[in-house]
This record gives sequence, structure tokens and C-alpha cells, in this order.
Amino acid sequence: MVRDTPRREGSRREKRKIRNRRHNPDGTMSLKDHLYDLRNRLGLGLLFIVLGGVFGFIWWDVQLGPIPSLSQILLQPYCALPADARFSPNDKCQLFQRQPFEGFMVRFKVGIAAGMVVSAPLWLYQLWAFITPGLYAKERRFAFTFVIFASILFAAGAVLAFVVIPQGLDVLVGFGGTAFITALDAGSYISFVLVMLLIFGVSFELPLLIVMLNQVGMLPYANLKRWRRGIVFGLFVFAAFATPGTDPISMVVLAAAMWLLFELAVQITRIHDRRKAKREAAEDPGLSDDEATPMNYAPEPVEPSKPVANLGKDFDDVT
Repeated sequence: MVRDTPRREGSRREKRKIRNRRHNPDGTMSLKDHLYDLRNRLGLGLLFIVLGGVFGFIWWDVQLGPIPSLSQILLQPYCALPADARFSPNDKCQLFQRQPFEGFMVRFKVGIAAGMVVSAPLWLYQLWAFITPGLYAKERRFAFTFVIFASILFAAGAVLAFVVIPQGLDVLVGFGGTAFITALDAGSYISFVLVMLLIFGVSFELPLLIVMLNQVGMLPYANLKRWRRGIVFGLFVFAAFATPGTDPISMVVLAAAMWLLFELAVQITRIHDRRKAKREAAEDPGLSDDEATPMNYAPEPVEPSKPVANLGKDFDDVT
């Protein structure tokens, strides 16, 4: 065991050099090294998610200074309903637990979801560190920009969903009038809230997808301009089927937000294609695809060579 220690240290040092851009500028790795690196990155990513899940499980009942507990945050849309519209035998805003283990499972599921959000910079860095060695500097900057904007858009969609959920619940529970009183169980309500956050967050990635496809030349502005009416109609249809509550407020808000983001993406593609056309026009000599570029056969003048300084020695032809 003692004899193998230097060999193992050398092997680890070589692996670090392989993953280091300074020692390995081309990012070349063997398949075995890729698999080992993937295993280590996945292990660290899962470890960070589990640690974040433990934090989220504790946060469920613990208030972090000015930040309310996770249960209070999730119950806020339900507690925003009128007191006479929801069933509260203890004069408290509480959910029903229909099974003995339901409370633990809801807390565990919400804790894992919150842990993934809290620990996102750590496990996303592991994914980034696995992909980066195979990318050029320009591609790394491009991918980094994509990750930053994707995170911002997802967070914006989740915040909008959290704002819309109370209004949507008010409309849904109001259809029955005074003949019903609302008594939501924990599993159904938490699943409804999490799905709403996920749907709004993923839907907000639409403009980023359009811009990325336009950047690589797969979706030009001319096609978007021609398909605009059909795409807008499809966005409203998608919002009608995607929102789990099927209430008109959530559907209209989601469709309107996606429409605005789509129009913003269209304008970005228009500016990009205009600049690209100007750049290509400046480089294009004005020839058709089957016409050869003219060759210049005129001789160019050659600059006279500078005289060599005399070193004070005479040399014959042989030397």
C-alpha cells in the first residue's frame, strides 16, 4: 500500500493536468478520462443536491431571519383566500393530511426542490466544469451567457407564477359559490404550486431558444416574420393546455407574457440578421454562386532589397 501511494499521487496529478486548460489547451481527453470525470462530477452534483435537500427539509419549519419558513411561503397563496371560503376549524390556515406519511413526503419533496434551487450554482458548476474543457474560448463565453440568461428567465417565470397563483385560486374556488367550502389536501396543493412554478419557468425560456437558433442560422428573422401569427396563436393554445389550474387568469397571464417575450426575441433576431446582412454585403464581391472570383494577373512591384552592411571582411564565392 505504501509503494502504490506515489503512483496514485502521480496519476491524480496527471488527471488534474488533463482537466486544466493551461496544461491541456486543446481539451483532449481519452474516453476513460471522460468517464472518470463524468462519474466524479455526477457524484459531486448529487452530493450538493442532497445537502441542499437537507437544508430545504429543515427550512420547512424554520424561519431564517426576515425570510419566512418554506411552509409559510408555499401556504401564502392558499391563505390569501377569504377566510369564509376555506375550511379552518382551528382558525389557522392549514392543509389537510389524509395519510399518516403524507406530511413527510410533501416536506421531503418540497425540500429537494428547494435544495436544487439553493444549491444550483454548485451542481451547475460541476456540469459546466465537465463541458468546458471541450469548448473553445468563444464557445465557453457563449455557453456561459446562455446559462446566465436561462437562470434569470426561469426565476422571472417562477416569480410571475407565484404572483398569479392567488388570483387563480380565488377564481377556481369561486365557481361553486356559497355551496362549497375549500379544504385542500397537502399533496394536491403542493403539486399544483410546484407545477405552476415549473410551467411558468420553462415557458419563459422561449425567447432564449429563439435567439439561440437565430444565432446559429437555423431560424432567420424572415421566417419568424412570416410565421408570427401562427406562433402567437400557438402560444395561447399552449397556455390553455399547460396551466394545471385551467383558470382564465393563469392562462391569459402566461400567454401574454410569452407573447411579449416572443416579440422581444423577434426584434433581437431582426437586429442580428440586419447586422449579419451588412457584414456579408461588405465581404461579398457581388458574384453569383456559380461565378468564379476574378484573378489579378498584373505583376506587383517588388521593393528593392536593403544593402547588407559591410563587416570589413572580404569573402570569395566559395565561402
